[in-house]
Amino acid sequence: MKKSIIYSLLLIALGFIACDPIEDREDIGGAITAADLEVTATPLVINGINTNKIVLENHSPVLSHWNYGIGTSTKSIDTVLMVVEGTSTISFTGLNPNGIKITKEIDVDVQDLYFEVSPSWGYLCGSGEKEWVWDETHADGVFGNGGYLGNTAPGWWKIYINDIEGQAEGEGSGASMVFSTNGASLTKNYNTGASAAGTFSFDMNATTADGNGAIWAQGMLYTKNVTVLCGKSINEGDIDVNDYDILTLNDTNMTLSYHAAGTGAWGEAWFWNFRAAD
Repeated sequence: MKKSIIYSLLLIALGFIACDPIEDREDIGGAITAADLEVTATPLVINGINTNKIVLENHSPVLSHWNYGIGTSTKSIDTVLMVVEGTSTISFTGLNPNGIKITKEIDVDVQDLYFEVSPSWGYLCGSGEKEWVWDETHADGVFGNGGYLGNTAPGWWKIYINDIEGQAEGEGSGASMVFSTNGASLTKNYNTGASAAGTFSFDMNATTADGNGAIWAQGMLYTKNVTVLCGKSINEGDIDVNDYDILTLNDTNMTLSYHAAGTGAWGEAWFWNFRAAD
């Protein structure tokens, strides 16, 4: 009998211990405000000139997210390259331990592209953004089809500026595209006043040679959530085109091309002729 009582008391005592655990909680700390942020974006100076290499530093107790236009970083300390000269804005977003976000924008002045970047950024975006329109002066029209790896502009069916509306309403004369380093954005402006926005990227290492080994395409342009003007493949059910061969790209002219998967030499390809807006 005594043993039974002692055993019951022991179970009750253990129950109290199990229901009252010892907790070791860490204080996650209080949130800071934008005014408390200790973040900097500083150009690397060489020979007294601000170069395009930017040192990003966050010394605040928050998680980091930097947006420098053509890319992002989540490191507290990082080094990134700007792709155009002039003043650009770098955006910082910090995440407090309690989940509250705080932001700060920092302007950086790039005086020289000392560290090499693709000149295609400057061709497409100028000093930050650049407007492109149909090249209505091109002898082969502004849009049409021709031979893949053979033609470098519409060679068969040629569409001139006045006929674009019949293919893509609102995308003919008066329409334009704006390429910007701010978010690597591409905005298509219709001649109706409406617009569509997305992003772009390119790979100038993705060259394509013709049958004789000569360079036919000097790179690839990729768009997301938006196409170039009249950016469709008509004989594939007017599907949107987002991947383009870059045949010509300089300060004043851009010629793009597209071909369906599996197309061989002199199979059907589509061509677009654009020029920098005046």
